[in-house]
Parts: sequence; C-alpha cells; structure tokens
Amino acid sequence: MSTDAAEIRNALVRLRRTTGLPVAFGGLVEAGRPQMRISELSGTSTVALRALAVVSGSGLGGKAVALARPCAVTDYSSSRQISHEYDAPVAAEGLRSIVAVPVVVRRRVRGVLYGALRTVQPLGDRVLSAAMEAARDVEQALVVREEARELVAAAGPAEVDPVSREQVREAHAALRALAPRITDPELRAELLDACGLLTPRQPERATLTPRELDVLACVAAGATNAAAARRLGLRPETVKGYLRSAMRRLGAHTRGEAVAAARRAGLLP
Repeated sequence: MSTDAAEIRNALVRLRRTTGLPVAFGGLVEAGRPQMRISELSGTSTVALRALAVVSGSGLGGKAVALARPCAVTDYSSSRQISHEYDAPVAAEGLRSIVAVPVVVRRRVRGVLYGALRTVQPLGDRVLSAAMEAARDVEQALVVREEARELVAAAGPAEVDPVSREQVREAHAALRALAPRITDPELRAELLDACGLLTPRQPERATLTPRELDVLACVAAGATNAAAARRLGLRPETVKGYLRSAMRRLGAHTRGEAVAAARRAGLLP
C-alpha cells in the first residue's frame, strides 16, 4: 500500500469512528487519467467496490471529482442528481445513503472519501462536516508530503555560491520544520537524510537535540523567534528556551554566535 493510500485508509477509519457510519471507502485519482479508483474499504461486507474505476462526472464520486465539492444522495439507486453507471456494485454492497467528499490538494482533486448507510435516511450536517474534516486531514498530509518531496529533490551540496547557499539554508530549515509533522516514519527518515545531504561534514564536538536543531535552523534562515514558533508549531517562549539551551551547548553568547558555531560543527549548512 502506498503512503498516500494509507492516508485514505486511516481517514476512513476515523470517519467511521466519529460518525458511526457502518461503511466508508475511497481512493486516489489516477495520475494522468480522468478517474479515481476505489482501493480502500472499511466496514464493507463484499469486495464489489474494490478496484472500481470511477470516471470524472459519473456516479456520485465522479460528480464530486468533477465539481471538486462534496456531493450526497439519500437514496443512491433512485437519485436523479447523479448518473447510474455504478448501480450494480453499490447495490451488491447494499448501500443507500452516500456522501462523497473530494480530497483537493493545490486546487487539484487527488482522491475521494465516501461514507454510507445501508438505509434510506438523510446523512445530516454532522456526518457531512466529519467527512469534510477527514478529507482535510488527508489534504494536509498530502500537501506536507509533496512539499517534503520537493525539498528533498532540491537538496544539493552546501559548497555553492552565496545566493544558492542561502537557498540551501532555507531548504534545510523548511525540512527540519516539516519533519515533526510527518507521521510516516520512512518519509520522516528520508527528510532527515536530506538534511544530512545539506550538512555534509560530520559534527565535531557539540551535539544538539532535534528540537534545538530545528529552532537553530530557523534562526539560521533568518527567522525571528515568533516566526520560528509559527513554523514549528511551538510557543515563542518554548522557542526561546530551545535557543538558550542550544547556545549553552555551543558555548555561544548570541544567536549569531550559535549559528556560526553550529555551522563549524557541521550541524547546519
């Protein structure tokens, strides 16, 4: 299972848990094709929906993809709001009331989450809100993952011209800020490996904790304590504490001295 598909699956489990819906399913839009494929099932009693390709504009999920907004029907089989290419697999699973919410990343639909009942009844605002929240969780995870991949791809050697050096330092700070937000351990390790590419020398004597290094990386990129706090999701007072601790470990008396000492030690690019 891809890490993106795993985000879909985890969101479906959360959706069922928060709403009590008996069934949830979903999948990702296929690259270069106007369709999404249902790959993740939660609570289903058959495999009728597995691997179903839903074309943009067709059925409920296809309508959600085409419009890039949530769509719902109270009785799927008799609804006049959608086309009915997929009635057979939906009927095989015994689904009646269904909501489909698109996962939109950078204005592009990347997937669809469905929640469903096996009875005919309105799903209500609470269910719709929960489904939209689940989709936003997936969106945020995919955005972070895409940003991380872009930064990893942009990683390069530190011995470059001054302008490029500053870009490398900004990329390093961004990578350090992204890493704690990544739940996937493999991707998080990949990010930290990229940080290593940007700091090719081995640390000499001083060592810093991960959070101290996160804060110092932001400072090195020119961030104020308040800006570093926003980027790292910390309070400004916490950032100050990490910075003081880093300065003490590095034997520095100012922010600038701490950054310079960390660079000499190979901790920062």
